[in-house]
Amino acid sequence: MTNSATSVLTAMDTRPAAAASSSTAATAASRASIKNLPVSLFAAVMGLSGLSMGWRLAHTEFGAVVPRVVSDVIGLFATFVFVVLAIGYGAKLLRHPAAVKAEFNHPIAGNFFGTIAIALLLQSAVLGHYNGTLGQVMWIAGTIATLLLAAHVVSRLLGGNCHPAHAVPAWIIPGVAALDIPVTGSHMPMPWAGEVLLLSAAVGAVMALVLFTMIVTRLIQHEPLAPATTPSLLILVAPFEVGFTAYVNLTGRVDLFAGLLFYFGVFLFVVLAPKVFRRSVPFGAGWWAISFPLAAMVNAGVVYAGVRGVWGLQLLAGGLMVLLTAVLLLLTVRTLQILFNGRLLAD
Repeated sequence: MTNSATSVLTAMDTRPAAAASSSTAATAASRASIKNLPVSLFAAVMGLSGLSMGWRLAHTEFGAVVPRVVSDVIGLFATFVFVVLAIGYGAKLLRHPAAVKAEFNHPIAGNFFGTIAIALLLQSAVLGHYNGTLGQVMWIAGTIATLLLAAHVVSRLLGGNCHPAHAVPAWIIPGVAALDIPVTGSHMPMPWAGEVLLLSAAVGAVMALVLFTMIVTRLIQHEPLAPATTPSLLILVAPFEVGFTAYVNLTGRVDLFAGLLFYFGVFLFVVLAPKVFRRSVPFGAGWWAISFPLAAMVNAGVVYAGVRGVWGLQLLAGGLMVLLTAVLLLLTVRTLQILFNGRLLAD
């Protein structure tokens, strides 16, 4: 595990030679503007919130050997990041509404607005442990936003004239967002919540699988993804690992079908990881696309290992949890670096 973790982090820590130039950094800083804040950065909230939930699950499954304070610290940091991004993107909306509109209507970038809805849902689970009412309000807001976005995305796709090259992994985000409604809302006390969970699971499962098929077809028959968007390949893992948790929450059991979902997600990760963690893939905000799929896989692994009780699975889940924590720490540090040198918000 140590060697694999080191190789992953080494691959991610590749710095373009141009970034080392002070003149380049100065130029990037001069072009930095809130107008260029990408909505995809909300994926950071998804990954950090998912990591917090994973450590909490590990504490529940394995007891005092996994301190709860780790989950609390990561969860509060995720909340801080969510607030900062919400303020930043709100400022972008007020000052550059045309840029936000163009981003929303973009056939690829527009799907990343689903990261805001997912961030709301995951934050409802994180903050709901401290204030149940706040958690319920955020879950309702996230559910409404998610279902409206899903309806918009399906309507746009069914309008026709979609170029095959636009079928990229980001298309899956609205479908995964709908699956996150039962992931985060299985404990909601409202009498109508059960039907909303079923509706959301139906929408999310069918959307994710249909879009997954279209994306795989595009990846097979057309040119590879651009290097900057290569990390988004790991989004293909999310429908199966998030689907695992949604299914378990709806049925209350980890059965054969749940195991199939979990293991196929792990299989996809093994296949896709060598394509993502390469020195030729430059670092940018798009790297945060790997965070939530990995967190979903780790969380599913913790639950599955806890139910199966096999020491090998428990060791694997623990190792993946540590690896995910290290990866998200590195992503945070690298993102702060490109924020302060101006590259993050440069046009």
